[in-house]
Amino acid sequence: MPSAVGTGQIEGFELSRAATSPTVRETNTTMIQSRDSTVTGSQQASDPAGVKSQIAHFMALNAKALKRDMETALSGNYAAAAGSASAARATRSFESWITSNTSRGTNGANGSASAAATDGTQRALTETLLKAVLQTGYGNGAEMSMAICGPFNKGVISGFTGRSNVRQVIEKDTVEASISLYASDFGELKIIPSNFSRERSLLLVDPNYAAVSYLRDFEAIDIASIGDAVTKLLIVEHGLQMSNQAAHGIVADLTTS
Repeated sequence: MPSAVGTGQIEGFELSRAATSPTVRETNTTMIQSRDSTVTGSQQASDPAGVKSQIAHFMALNAKALKRDMETALSGNYAAAAGSASAARATRSFESWITSNTSRGTNGANGSASAAATDGTQRALTETLLKAVLQTGYGNGAEMSMAICGPFNKGVISGFTGRSNVRQVIEKDTVEASISLYASDFGELKIIPSNFSRERSLLLVDPNYAAVSYLRDFEAIDIASIGDAVTKLLIVEHGLQMSNQAAHGIVADLTTS
């Protein structure tokens, strides 16, 4: 993005053309994740408590488990891997993409397409650390609107004092001890706790520039029987689509307890 210019052109100016650099398409790798369930013929024929079908029940549980697996892979700190006959492919995850708007502990380092980010010395999350990354991102044109964190650091954020003299009217039988929206000098952040992103990292996200891309959407496959049992496989092939890493940020290397 060219820098802003506040001056004008003289009347009748001659154009001095400037060469432009073509955009470069970044790439990522899709990965395959799956869950499966096996139910014996006796279990399937019985009248189980609370469900109509054992196999349907376990497949529903597997669908939720597979989504958690995906969230762990996509939000984590993993480099892309092309895979081989003996090694699974891996998608480059969120933490390893972020290189522009970062705050890392001592000896921490940004990742790359071929390497995960290097974890540094852990330090406590503070409002100062958060505001510094938001300011850097603002200078780079980022408009981050989501902050994803683990449960411990969600509690830390709820302890931010901010404008401590502000008063808020709440019901008399309600105790307000949580922050779900952080209004910074550079925009509002929705605070989202996650059990599947890394607790040591606070992810700052603009949802317009990151998405899940599917090579193969969720598919349930019947596995051929080899005896008195029924097996079903739930499979998905997906990857992280990172449209612009400079739209996001990270406060890394945080304490977790």
